[in-house]
Amino acid sequence: MFQSTYYKVFIRHRQGYITLISVLVVGAVGIAITISLILLGLSSSRTSFAVEQSNQAKALVNACVEEGMQQIRDATSFTGSGSLTLGQGVCSYTVTSQGGQNRTIVASSTVGTIIRKTKVIIDKINPTIQVVSWQEVSDF
Repeated sequence: MFQSTYYKVFIRHRQGYITLISVLVVGAVGIAITISLILLGLSSSRTSFAVEQSNQAKALVNACVEEGMQQIRDATSFTGSGSLTLGQGVCSYTVTSQGGQNRTIVASSTVGTIIRKTKVIIDKINPTIQVVSWQEVSDF
């Protein structure tokens, strides 16, 4: 009889430990999943922010090129540099002459840590500006 009672108590305690360990394992898995989802969300936010800055930098560098083209339109002999500040970024451009009506415009913009660069080659100014090449480049 004593052995039977002891056995029942032992089984109850053993089942309690199994339940406790099961709850701990399930809780650990749940916490791991929750942390993974939070980190995934943070990473996605950072990526989205970088893409937005990149798009802003591209628009800004294109605006600088357009400004350079406007300077050429205003004075066909224009060569020189300029800069723009729009929104949260800055850009600069340089117009150089390759002789005759040939011009090259290089522009660079920075928004946050993102830098975009564009090089435009023009072979005709009058009666209208004719762009031969408009390329985003890694360096000038």
